Amino acid sequence: MKNFAMIAALAAAPFAAFATPDPADWDAVVAEAEGQTVYWNAWGGSTTTNDFIAWVGDRVFEEYGVTLEHVKLTDTADAVTRVLAEKEAGENDDGAIDMIWINGANFAAMKEADLLFGPFAEQLPNWAIVDSEGKTVQTDFTVPVEGYESPWAMAQVVFMYDTADIAAPLGSMSAILEWAQAHPGRFTYPQPPDFLGSTFLKQALVDLLEDPSVLQAPVSDETYDEVTAPLWAYLDELTPVLWREGRAYPATGPAQLQLIADGEVDLAISFSPGEATAAIANDQLPDTVRTFVLDKGTIGNASFVAVPYNSGSAAGAMVVANFMLSAESQVRQHDPEILGYGTVLNMDALGAEDRAAFDALDLGVATLSPADLGAVQDEPHPSWMTRVTDDWVMRYGSGQ
Repeated sequence: MKNFAMIAALAAAPFAAFATPDPADWDAVVAEAEGQTVYWNAWGGSTTTNDFIAWVGDRVFEEYGVTLEHVKLTDTADAVTRVLAEKEAGENDDGAIDMIWINGANFAAMKEADLLFGPFAEQLPNWAIVDSEGKTVQTDFTVPVEGYESPWAMAQVVFMYDTADIAAPLGSMSAILEWAQAHPGRFTYPQPPDFLGSTFLKQALVDLLEDPSVLQAPVSDETYDEVTAPLWAYLDELTPVLWREGRAYPATGPAQLQLIADGEVDLAISFSPGEATAAIANDQLPDTVRTFVLDKGTIGNASFVAVPYNSGSAAGAMVVANFMLSAESQVRQHDPEILGYGTVLNMDALGAEDRAAFDALDLGVATLSPADLGAVQDEPHPSWMTRVTDDWVMRYGSGQ
């Protein structure tokens, strides 16, 4: 990520980023949006994602007369820097960017410096069918969203297991430990600081704590040892019964999958609910592999769209954001033959026809339905991942 020191400096003199047009007057928004062109700055590194964005453009033009132009990015920070430069130049009325695919640190930087239009997301008509309680759509890596970005896709931790060797899903990190102790050498996880390996550490800590909400605040030296003690106690028991007795780890997620394919382990972690199905289809995993989530839920995060404060097509951008929350759009993106992205919708809030459309999707033999994915646990504050990963390397990395 690029250095956002200038953004932090600008936060001392905030810009009034109120919502105009008013998203609560949806008829007026739709009327204003007709004929507008929305320049959506979004990652362009995936043909399937680009095709989906093109389809969204076709649909919003058909329904609302909004033209959607996909400005393909390799780094979202480039869009943030562009908006910052426009603000510094006093270009406050009709900036070059109307919408950004964003989350995490980039969102935090823009929100801090009042570079965002809004709040608007919770006034969108389709917010009524968003799973705002069960999905992590009101915080973005612990930063309160407060209506300044609209969710459109979910990622969530799942565990892949070979049913030829594990009879039933394991509902907790404690159950995984008990199984591993009964089957030494048959489980491992990618070596931190690999992202997926660090995610395993976060997931373990979230599940082991009675109240994981403590992880929403930044790491504190005063409480770190007490909060993380259950994790280190857990790993002290788990490590000796891991693959190669914890003296070696797969370097990446794909290397972890290869161990299942080679029959060396029976259990693996993923941040993509559809990964196992795709791997089976590509002959990377045996067709006996399935997925499960933990009883208390698993960590997930959302992809969002946000509107810069100086967009000249804010109405059109809101129309696009609202369409992307429609059941029509969410069913299409959830289809593994289109994208396979997780939905942000609440299945119980849908009408019978829309729910049936989700139920009719062939998600593949190893992909859980939106209902079966259950509750989504919040991402810890980013400082926890850094501190815990560094601590893991000191405690367990010497055996590599």
